[in-house]
Parts: sequence; structure tokens; C-alpha cells
Amino acid sequence: MRLVRIGLGSIDTTVGAFGENTDRALVVARAMAADGVTIGLFPEQAIGGYPVEDLIQWQGFVARQWPELERFARETTHLATVFLIGVSVLHEGLRYNCAATVAGGLVRALTPKEKLPTYNVFYEGRTMSRGVPGATSEVRGVPFGDLLIRFDFGTIAPEVCEDLWSPDGPTKRRTYSGGELVCNLSASPFRLGVVQTRRELIATRAADYQCCFAYTNLAGANDGLIFDGGGYVNQNGKWMLEAPRWRQGFAAATVDLDRTTRLRAENTTWRNDAETYLTTHTPVRTIDVPESTFATQSSRDDLIYPVPAHGSFFLPDPTPPPSPRTVFFEEILDALTMGVGDYFEKNPVFRKLGVALSGGRDSLLTLLIAHRYAIQARPDDPGSLLQAFYMPSRFSSEQTRNAAETICRELGVPLEIVPIDEAYERELAATAAMLAPDETVTELTKQNIQARIRGQRMWNWSNSSGGLFLQTGNMSEKAVGYTTIGGDLEGALGVLANVPKTVVMALLDYLQEQTGSAGIALVLAKPAGPELAPDQEGEQELMPFPVLDACFHLFGAEKLLPQEVVEALVIMYPDHAREQLCAWVEKFTRLFLGSIYKWVQAPISLHIGNLDLDRERALQLPVVQNREWAAIREPRD
Repeated sequence: MRLVRIGLGSIDTTVGAFGENTDRALVVARAMAADGVTIGLFPEQAIGGYPVEDLIQWQGFVARQWPELERFARETTHLATVFLIGVSVLHEGLRYNCAATVAGGLVRALTPKEKLPTYNVFYEGRTMSRGVPGATSEVRGVPFGDLLIRFDFGTIAPEVCEDLWSPDGPTKRRTYSGGELVCNLSASPFRLGVVQTRRELIATRAADYQCCFAYTNLAGANDGLIFDGGGYVNQNGKWMLEAPRWRQGFAAATVDLDRTTRLRAENTTWRNDAETYLTTHTPVRTIDVPESTFATQSSRDDLIYPVPAHGSFFLPDPTPPPSPRTVFFEEILDALTMGVGDYFEKNPVFRKLGVALSGGRDSLLTLLIAHRYAIQARPDDPGSLLQAFYMPSRFSSEQTRNAAETICRELGVPLEIVPIDEAYERELAATAAMLAPDETVTELTKQNIQARIRGQRMWNWSNSSGGLFLQTGNMSEKAVGYTTIGGDLEGALGVLANVPKTVVMALLDYLQEQTGSAGIALVLAKPAGPELAPDQEGEQELMPFPVLDACFHLFGAEKLLPQEVVEALVIMYPDHAREQLCAWVEKFTRLFLGSIYKWVQAPISLHIGNLDLDRERALQLPVVQNREWAAIREPRD
């Protein structure tokens, strides 16, 4: 047996906090060594933080990371563990995103990322340079490039994040050249459905290339990107470890690399493919690191062969899995909670969190997420981190006031009630005075005045108290401009800005089931609406929210033309007349394309899906455009 213990380390980094990030890695590194870990992995860009975006263009930002990498190596000299850690490197005037291999107190190799994503939320190809297959050189005397590193326990193949996501990545040539343990350092943002995709990719790579594949991921949030941490070890298609997510720390598993050697010998397809490849390709260069370089000898003799915890190699684990519905909702709540918490903690200007409650669904869910974080941060007194406000006007109902008061009482959150009617009358009169004699204040303006008074007051509170003003609007209403610039579109962080309205409502149903909250029940008992005019309901002014969200997905995500959206909706909603569906699609596309100027003025928001409305992230659309291209055209005879 050739037993190797693999540690997957997840740390919560902050961009530019080089010393603090390295300190976090060192704490986990020492814990790994104490656990007998042979090789420990840390995330992509662990020293500099991720995503660095255009900070990488500052040469000093990159150069400053090298001393911390050397410090990490120096302070792990006495540990008999090999470590891989992510770092930015300058080489011949270019910037590279690298996996650094550290052993025996020295940096032994630097492996640059080859696949640089420049899509969705990623912009790496704009500023970074990619590693070139087969190319090697040196950086500060350290081997750099397309490399394998051979230790006494086996040969490792470092790689970085996106290299896993391409079938033409480095895994193929490095495993065919003798790499046994592929070590992928990732900073892969969370998005709904990505966990299953990661699992499938890792299992596929491990089976196709008959290797042991170890993957670790960044934990925490930076700006609007949320990283769920965790990681996986899969040996030749067999799952060996799935590390816990949504936390810092490490998890470890022991594997027998002789099993990988045996399976390669048995698998004629892999052998033939490797032989064919090597007849036309030069093997990847291998660097040897002798065991004598370590100050402390490895304790691999103490490792125990991996056996199933439930006592059977043939029967599945009897522990029942959680329901997919529970997993779906809890993942969203975990992601948004981490996003709020890290944004709050990593911006030292903030001292508390503030939410303007309307008595409606969006602001309620925002408060519940903020409270979920507050419980983690101050379990003895979560309410001390929060402040809620209810600012009624003449159109606010007793139901919404009662709901706001009830939920704050249940959560122990202080609530201030600050009416806005007097300010509304003053602003209404001032607006009328600005108009020409033949102009009048419109009904829409009267609604927007109320929202803007509330937004201004929240900013004033934020400036005076050091409070983080949480914006509460959802993605569906933002998509069609059912929001007020200077009003409910305001805030320092959009918590639900990439959560569809139907998901907001489903989350509240779920939380009501879990908690039995009277406050949630009161909110759900009333139709959703902004209460800026008498008897106002969102679905009556827009369209049914399920239809709106379907339009958003089909038009915004699937990029269907409006007439194609209609055809899909006819199948989805047979109870609605085709003419009605056509009218809703026309309304959606008109509002959607006419609201882009609003999106670009919205605050930074948390990302949990593949589609969102942050212009610099996923969906980049011109503000100025002619909407003729999106008109519904009747089919010709």
C-alpha cells in the first residue's frame, strides 16, 4: 500500500489582505500537519484574495505576495506536509495565477493557470496571462510552467480552477505523463446547481484519466461573489471525500495511490490512450523533491487504509439524504447569509445592519437573512447588530404595520416607526412648484416621492450611525423597472437583487414551515404590493409572478426572441389565453429593455445564479438601444 492523506483547506480571504490571508492559511496548515496530512491544498489566489480584478495591473500588488509566500514556506519548514497554495506571480512583465508547491520550507514549483475564464462573472483574460502547455522556465530561481512534482509518496499534478472545466485542460497530458494525484486549487463562485456540476466534472476527469483528483475551494464572499468552500477527493471515479461547505477549516481523507497504479494497469483503454498520446507529444517535465529535504520525516506509516464508516464495501450508506427541496432552500440562505456577513465584516466602516421594512415579502426576507448572520456573529444578542425601520404613509395598511412589529418582536430586533406623510406633503408641493402651468404631478411621481423619502432617510441613518443599508428589492421587479431610482433601488448592498420573486415567496413559505413564525404568516396573508397607492398589488400592475419569471428566464437567460417566448409560455400555462400571454410577453420585453438605465444605478448585489442584472457581471446590455429587434412579429401567411 502507498497510503497518502489528502487535506482540503478552505479559508475566507480578503482581496489585498496578504498577511491576514497567509496567517489564516498557516493556522489550517498546522492543523493539517497535526492530523497527519501528507499533502494539503489551499484555494486559488489564497494569498492575494480573489477576485483581484484590475488590481492585478498594479505590479506592486502582485510583487507584495511573494514575501508572504516565502513566509508561508518558512513557517511550515518543520512540518512533514507538502502544501499547495494559490498566488499571483510576475514573470517577464506578465501576471500569472499560479499554484505554488511548498515543501520543506521552500517553494518548489509554480504552476500557472492555463484556462482563463472571461465570461459570466469572470474577467481574467483581460489582465492575466495563461500558462503554455509544455513551456517551463524559472521565477526567482523556482521552476515555473507545465510541471509535475514527484515526491516519495507519488507524483502530483497541480492545476488551478478553470483548468478542470475544460476537457482540453492540462489534466490529460499531465496524467498521461505520470501524474497520479491531480491537485486543483479553486475559487469557484457558488451558483445554484453548481455543486452537481462540480461533482460530475471531477468524477469524469478522475475516471477518464485514471487518477486521484483532489479539489479544494475558496470559502467566503468578496463584493457580490460568494464562495461556498468545501472540496472533493475522487480516486479513479470512486468518491473518497466530500468536504463540508460554508465554513473555513479543512477535511482530510486517506487514499492508497497503489490502487491508482493498479487500475491504470488494468484499464486497457487508458493505457492505449496514454501510449498514443505520448507517441506524438513530449512528456511533461517532472521535478523530483527527495524526502531528505523535509526537516521532519513523514508519518505515513501511521495512516490507516480507508474503509467505509458504515462497515460494508458493497452496501450504500444507510444515512438518508436530505430532501432536494431542503437542500435548495438552505443553500440559498447559506449563500446570502455569507454574502451579507462578509460584506459587513470586510468593510470596517460598518457597525450595524439596517433594513427598511415595508411589511412585505422582500424586506422581510432581507431582515431574516441579516438576522441569520447576526445569530452567527453574536449568538448571545443578535438583535444588537440590527436596526429595522417602518416608515408608513397614508397608503400603508394596518396589516403591514402589524407584520413589521410582529416579526421584529419575534426576532428581538429594535424597530423604529417613522411616518413620512408630512415629508410627503412638503415634497409633493415642492414638486408641483417646479412644474410648468400646464403640467401636473403624475400618479407615478406621487408613488416615487414616497419611496425616495424612505431611501433618503435610510442613507441619512447610515451616514450617521455607520449602518450598512441593505437594499431589499428582488430580481424580477428590478428586471422590469418596478422600482424607484433614489428610493427602493437604493442601498449599499442588494441582498435579493438576483433572487427571482417566485423564489422569494417560496423561501418565505419554507421558513414559515420551519419556524412557525407569526410575523411571516402575517406577511404571506396579504397580496404582494408596494402600498404606494390604494389597494396596490404587484401582480395586477405587472403580471402573475410565475409568468414574469418565466419571461425573464426565457428572454434573459435562454436568449429567445419574444415570439419564441410566447410559444414556450403557451405550453407552460395552458389555462391562459394565447392573446393574454402575448400581451404579457410584449409588456415584459418593453419594460425589461427600457429599464436597463435603472440597473446600472443599482447597488452591488449578491450573486447566486447564472443570470443576474449587474452590468459588469453576467448580463451586459447597452443602455441606449432601439427595441425594434425585440418586437413580436405576426407570422406571415
